[in-house]
Amino acid sequence: MVRSDARENRARILQVAREAFGESGDISMNQIAQRAGVGPGTLYRNFPTREALVLAIYQHEVDRLIESVPVLLAELAPLEALRQWTVDLVAAMRKKHGLGDALSPGAHQVITEQTYGPVIAAITQLLDAGKRDGVIRADADPRDFLQLTGALWRAASGPEDRSPFMLALILDGLSARSPR
Repeated sequence: MVRSDARENRARILQVAREAFGESGDISMNQIAQRAGVGPGTLYRNFPTREALVLAIYQHEVDRLIESVPVLLAELAPLEALRQWTVDLVAAMRKKHGLGDALSPGAHQVITEQTYGPVIAAITQLLDAGKRDGVIRADADPRDFLQLTGALWRAASGPEDRSPFMLALILDGLSARSPR
């Protein structure tokens, strides 16, 4: 059983590292330890390498997204839940892109493979809820939807954020009322 202070240290390190990497990809492990208020030994005990820390940040982000699906579906209509979840996904994809520079190609591939299935399952939940309500077309495929979202994070990183307009087009295309 992990002690509560150890869990708190790990959570604080992840939070500080997520913010620090958002500011700059050049931050050192020692700077992260200092900002988190832990010693280097505590940092390296939890995350033996910079890559291990980056992978943990990314995995935490994916877990948060996946866990948000039931909450969104309980609070919002399926199409609005899908819209909100996709906005969150795009934000996470932008962060992942920034974090990706700190990963080796092999680690990047491993984390992508580990998270693909759960992300597809989350999208499937959202699409199926909309299909049951008759607002999302029956042939909507979660893999296609995920691929389309790749264009959204690229559009959001330009001088003019076109992602809200592009998301509206994607969601209009998913509509059960859209012309075929």
